Amino acid sequence: MPMSPFLARVREKVGSDLLVLPSAACFVFDDDGRLLMARHGDVGKWAAPGGGIDPDERPEDAAVRELREELGVEVRVRGLIGVYGGPEFRVLYPNGHQVSYVIAVYGCALVSGVPEPDGEEINDFRWVTEQELTGLNTTAWTPLVAPRAFAWWREQAG
Repeated sequence: MPMSPFLARVREKVGSDLLVLPSAACFVFDDDGRLLMARHGDVGKWAAPGGGIDPDERPEDAAVRELREELGVEVRVRGLIGVYGGPEFRVLYPNGHQVSYVIAVYGCALVSGVPEPDGEEINDFRWVTEQELTGLNTTAWTPLVAPRAFAWWREQAG
């Protein structure tokens, strides 16, 4: 689902003006410590899957829902890695909408399913090592958060 009905109503009122939006992302690791990355079709960049938090939705629940919607998988949240925001989390979408995200980042494990991009928000996925991640065209915020996420995972796996 590209835009929630709630956000669509807000956009009707404010147009393309800058919005600060709460969101959640899942840094899903496999048993080998590889990270699930998704290519977001609207901006053509790689990032951890995730999305906006709906009104009255818990951030952790939003993260799990987004993985189900975007990639058709069930994940288990293992912990909060951190909450991030700032200039690197600002996005100008092709339709002119401006968003500054505040992202709750969760470390997760795959419970069931094989990732299958929804074709709307996500058009590709791959499992990558920390070294392989540096070769991807990622969002501006990914290089800030990914090292912390990999460090969190190593600590959890140890």
